[in-house]
Parts: sequence; C-alpha cells; structure tokens
Amino acid sequence: MKLQLPKGTRDLKPEEAIVKNKIVDTLKEVFELYGYSPLETPAFERFDILASKYAGGDEILKETFKFKDQGKRELGLRYDLTVPLARYVGMNPNAKMPFKRYQIGEVFRDGPVEKARYRQFTQCDVDVVGINSMTADAEIIALTSRAFRKLGFEPVIRINNRKLLNELLINAGVKKDKLETAILSIDKLEKFGLETVKKELKEKRIDSKTIGNIIKTINIKGSNKEKISEIRKIISDSDGLKEIEELFSLLKILNVDIEFDVSLSRGLAYYTGTVVEVFLKNSPVKSAVCAGGRYDRMIGEFLGKGSFPAVGISFGLDRIYDAYVEKNKEDKKTVTKVYIVPINAFNESLKIAEELRNENVRVDIDLSGKGPSKNLQYANSFGIPYVLFIGEDELKQNKVKLKDMKSGKESLMTAKELVAFLQEN
Repeated sequence: MKLQLPKGTRDLKPEEAIVKNKIVDTLKEVFELYGYSPLETPAFERFDILASKYAGGDEILKETFKFKDQGKRELGLRYDLTVPLARYVGMNPNAKMPFKRYQIGEVFRDGPVEKARYRQFTQCDVDVVGINSMTADAEIIALTSRAFRKLGFEPVIRINNRKLLNELLINAGVKKDKLETAILSIDKLEKFGLETVKKELKEKRIDSKTIGNIIKTINIKGSNKEKISEIRKIISDSDGLKEIEELFSLLKILNVDIEFDVSLSRGLAYYTGTVVEVFLKNSPVKSAVCAGGRYDRMIGEFLGKGSFPAVGISFGLDRIYDAYVEKNKEDKKTVTKVYIVPINAFNESLKIAEELRNENVRVDIDLSGKGPSKNLQYANSFGIPYVLFIGEDELKQNKVKLKDMKSGKESLMTAKELVAFLQEN
C-alpha cells in the first residue's frame, strides 16, 4: 500500500500547527472583543440543506462531496459554515436576537487544487443575525480590519453591494433571469481577467452591446467618492447605493480604510447586499484571504418566512497561515518551555514537573533515561528554551539546576525561585 495524502489536503507538523493555533487564538480574541460567542455544527449536513435555493448555488454544488449513509439518506460535507449557521438559526427560531456567533472548523470543496487552495480547509466565520441596518455590516468589517492588523498584516478591504450590482447590470441591459449567471461570470474577473469574462458572457447568450455596457460599468475608476459620483449619473435612485454610502460613513467613523470595487460580486447566490473581499498587501498569497457579506434571505428560507437579516465574513485560515509563515519565518517546533532531565532522581523529577504544571508552566520530561548529553541534543533540536537538571546533588541543597539553552548559562535555584523565573521569562 502506498502511503499518500488525498489530493488537495495536507498534514501540519507540530511546528506548523503551533503557528496555526496562534493565528486561531488571535482571531478568537478579536471575535470575542466584539461580543461574539462560539458555535459548533456537524461537518456534514443533509444534502437538501446544502442544495437549498438560498444556499451556495449550482457552482458550489458541483464541488460538494456527496455521499449516502447506511439508511440511503443523501448527505454532503459542508462547503462553508454559513449554511450550517442558517440551518441552526432556522431550527432555533426562539434564539435571542441579535445572535452573534463565531465558528472555526473544517470545510470541504472538491474543486481545482492550486497554491493556497485546498479541498479540505479551515474557515473562521463570524456572523450576526437579526440586524437590518448597516451598523452590523460596519462592525463585521471593522472587526476584520482589526484582526488582520493584530496578525501583522495590512489588509486591502474591497466592498460592493449586490443590490447595487443587480441595478447596474439591469441598467446595462441584462435581463432579470440572467442576473445570477452574469454575476457568476463577473466573479471570475480577478482570477481569469476581462477576456475570460467577456467570453463567458457571450457563451451565456448575452448580446455584445450589453456585454460592452457591463464591462464599462464594472470598470468605473477613481476614488470611492468619484465612483459613487459616476454611479449616481447612471442610476440616480438606488437602494444599493444608499446602503454603500451609509456603510462608508460608518466605516469612516470607525477609522477603517476600504476600497469600493464595482466589479466585486461574490459568486455565491445567497448574498443580498454588502459583499466584501480582503486581500493582503505585499504578500505572496494573491487570492482573497477573507470574504463575506449580507445574506438576508437564506435563513428566512429555512424558517419558511421572508427576509431574515444576517451578515458575516469568513477568514480562510489556510491562506492566512501561508501568508503568515512567509512573513514571519517562525521556527518554533514545540510548545514546551522547560525540559526536565532526571539524574537518578526520577520520582522527585515527576513531582517537580507536576508542581510546575500547577503553576501553568509547560513542561516535558525525559521518560526514557537518555542521559544529560543526549537530552541536551533533544531539547536543542526542538528549540526548548530551558533545560532543568534534577539530581541527587541538587536535591541535597533543596535546589535544581536550570540551563538557558540560548545563552548557555546555568543557575542553581530553589523551587520557588524557579517558578518565579519561568513565569517572568
């Protein structure tokens, strides 16, 4: 049997998982700073939930891992965390509103594999359900900006509005029944370029004049203010434009820099208002590392009633991880802070290890009796900062010997002094 990973997946070695956990902890800290609480849902859902009219749409269903259980029920691995959230709220209609949650978990898409694009990847989602106004959209975007800056990145936050895009496309000549298919093509602009978009629109039987109008519209240039001014010349009375202006006003108060991108569409069918994508300045990861928006109809579909306001954003943890590693070049191979080497004093060493753990010091101990020299090599190979020698001579003095692996300095100290030192350093 050949041992290999499934295509589009990867293992994370301990030193890699340490970095990933550090990113997750930072994101959790920011989410909770804004009053969001954790939620967990199954990794798979009933397929009819994933295929719901207001879920991901036909494009994403092509990439859904589908299977049947032993009872012949159709199931699918979740392709995002938004549909499970909508299902959860739909099943819990009496939940207190606004419902603010974050969720971190694995999602699965059977799509093409490329750099920073995997078939199993971790999403970190943060959503608020039950608020109609742009205040919720603004909070989500402000939270996103704070999270990336806390991770040491300079985010480029691009924003559009699906209502506005629909209005602009209709004005350009796109028939209502072709709106979604046109938007799916426009969504490929960033990745495949203008010519591919034109070709796809033509293949979808949209006439040349309309295609020309579409291209002209989505190519509006200038500052955010100039773009708004140009759009107002095209459609003076626009609900989508009003939402954009209100959102931009709130983000100015929150001191969040954003970029108005008229071509931004987000291909998923469930978006109804604000759409957001986040890129990183000066990063080898060129794809969006975070995306989301407003989806007011999806939860209503599960509830069996009309509009049910919701807005959220999803952090692509694997892409953020790749960008973070490139930027920081960290080489931490273990979480251990101190490594204990017993020298004919194993039982006493076990006691001291537990005492240190009681003080929240991360401790590992030699369980195999390798001897001082090999233990020092072992600790050095993992980058453990301190090695603690516990032998009969030290114990007679009620002391232990601590070696700083970076400087090479050795110090004799009491148990109390040891705890104080490790907690401070």
